[in-house]
Amino acid sequence: MREVAVIGCGMTKFGELWKKSLRDIFVEAALKAIDDAGVDRISSMYVGSMTPGLFVGQEHVGALMADYLGTPQIPAVRVESACCSGGMAFRLGLFEVASGHSDVVLVGGVEKMTDGADVTYALATAADQEYEVYHGVTFPGLYAMIARAHMHKYGTTRQQLAMVSVKNHHNGALNPNAQFRGEVTVDQVIKATMVADPLTVLDSSPVSDGAACVLLASMDIAKKVNKPAVKVIGTGAATDTLALHAREDITTLGSVKQSAEAAYKMAGLKPSDIDLAEVHDCFSIAEICIIEELGFVDKGKGGLFTEQGHTSLTGKIPVNPSGGLKSKGHPVGATGVAQVVEVVEQLRGEAEKRQVKNAKIGLTQNMGGSGASSVVHIFTNA
Repeated sequence: MREVAVIGCGMTKFGELWKKSLRDIFVEAALKAIDDAGVDRISSMYVGSMTPGLFVGQEHVGALMADYLGTPQIPAVRVESACCSGGMAFRLGLFEVASGHSDVVLVGGVEKMTDGADVTYALATAADQEYEVYHGVTFPGLYAMIARAHMHKYGTTRQQLAMVSVKNHHNGALNPNAQFRGEVTVDQVIKATMVADPLTVLDSSPVSDGAACVLLASMDIAKKVNKPAVKVIGTGAATDTLALHAREDITTLGSVKQSAEAAYKMAGLKPSDIDLAEVHDCFSIAEICIIEELGFVDKGKGGLFTEQGHTSLTGKIPVNPSGGLKSKGHPVGATGVAQVVEVVEQLRGEAEKRQVKNAKIGLTQNMGGSGASSVVHIFTNA
């Protein structure tokens, strides 16, 4: 297996992009990544997109994006794994370059969620249709149950949940591509419109449009580009039961733990070696559970760890310096690739006001559904 590096990255601003189509935003991000890398050709393309057929009536996304990017001859395929479609697309692109089959691969993620589709219905396709959706439960409801269970079992407080949102909005205010660049207070989060008790709208990631792309290349090529290359040193993926009720403990995200362990093993690292992480904070409780499964803090202590400031930009392990899904936005197919863009910019020292000091090793964790799938990647300066 060859060593692989990210040599270019680009993304659109996330938000309600009414004047741009699915193909427009993908091509915008892809051209930025190609320009960033300074290459003149790509070998193939993977496009993470959760459910464009329901959102905008468009399937066959791989061929469409290759066509509109002006590279219709290359192999191009859409990858789906619910909200971690982008992260899984990156994993497939990584393997293609590592195998020696291709030298430069474009990996992108894209979603257009605001064009009139029933978003609740579309997102619910990532849950168990017969045992969850049929009975009326939604993802806010599923994560609300996780939150209540975590609060009951470990003493996590409502204020600690809110502090995840407060911290991520602070970071997002420093990110020019973030959907929401305003800060919030704990009191505002708690008193916001209730979505599913105890979670309010400010505990929840928004409906977003957006795209993100990166270029993966062999290290031989990476050494020839003008930008500093960022090497991929670990990857891991896992699945869990689709339905929440089928798990022994709903406060445990088994797929996150397993995917992280595989990535740590491949990289030859442990959790304490990580300098920053981008994780899948679709709801505030998700970030608390995820940092526990990643090994950054003992099980049940994620809320307290957050309250003590250890996940802030200047904390022990900065989490979601981009603003995360909560503030940056969550165009579901694009999220996993956008996480990679943030880590690459951090390791290059290009994150400006949100730059993590002395960042040398970064991690991304992208998740589908209520943790039914998870993928983790680890990066370092080449």
